[in-house]
Amino acid sequence: MPRPLIWTVNAAILIGSALLIGWGDVSGFLHSPMSGEREPFNYDVDPGTSIRRIGSELQERGVLRHPFYWELYARLTGVAKRVKTGEYRIDPRQSPVRLLRQLTEGRVIQYSFTLIEGWTFRQLRAALHVDPILLRTLQDSSDAQIMAALGAQDEHPEGWFLPDTYYFPRGTTDLEFLQRAYRGMQDELTAEWAERAADLPLKSPYEALTLASIVERETAVPEERATIAGVFIERLRRKMYLQTDPTVIYGMGERYNGRIRYSDLRRDTPYNTYTRAGLTPTPIAMPSAESIHAALHPAFSGALYFVARGDGTHQFSASLQEHNEAVIKYQLDGDASRLRGNR
Repeated sequence: MPRPLIWTVNAAILIGSALLIGWGDVSGFLHSPMSGEREPFNYDVDPGTSIRRIGSELQERGVLRHPFYWELYARLTGVAKRVKTGEYRIDPRQSPVRLLRQLTEGRVIQYSFTLIEGWTFRQLRAALHVDPILLRTLQDSSDAQIMAALGAQDEHPEGWFLPDTYYFPRGTTDLEFLQRAYRGMQDELTAEWAERAADLPLKSPYEALTLASIVERETAVPEERATIAGVFIERLRRKMYLQTDPTVIYGMGERYNGRIRYSDLRRDTPYNTYTRAGLTPTPIAMPSAESIHAALHPAFSGALYFVARGDGTHQFSASLQEHNEAVIKYQLDGDASRLRGNR
């Protein structure tokens, strides 16, 4: 039987059935909850699955009472072939019509992964490796190979992935996730660079990204970001060493065990801002959008120094004498004889 004739016959059957049992009953079925006794459940629609098969399987689960009417409704409204593949969370309390809309709009289950601000690329890779949903395709790839796959040949990976919470369906790969985070950081950095404050001693968006990563690792207090950025900007202008511990820690790599010693501050590495002037050669972490904004819109308080108070905040000082007094107070328990070096 030719296909158009089949649909004509089916339409006639639906109309005839509706006349026999009452159109109100058919309409009531299509727009009433399928089942109030079943809990929501996950349901996979594989590629090539027909609307008829879906209806049959849902009937077997005790959810859809009249799959025949549901299927014909889908065909007569022209959406039977628009069902999208994926993993769905089906709520039996919704109507057959709403279920059909869910399947044709592709409203699949969305899982989440949060990329934490301040993470290094190494930490990000470790988190992706153990995520239970993302498909692992990069476990045997080097950092360089991953960046090449992202179209960033020879680019150092540190700092290039925007911290945020990302949502994705089952079947998403770790590379696809990184592509989103990489594009997100590019877009964020481009937008912030275009609106940057005037006369900053930063030559490129990459230098801004590097400074933002240092700001990110220096404070967990959002209100301090712009002030800390202001200290570093002023130091760069005056050709002063940045002298920031997080860069030293990054340069230590696996040697870092949670403690930083005076000897570590004196041991030269490309990332030791106590022994080398200017910014580090690459970012040292993944900076948040807020830290990027702070790096490009610093707040100048007149401070050139700061020291941790021990409660997550910092004491800012305009002179070395004030700074040394703050170090003695907050880090040396008032013992001035222990003061060595300065920031």
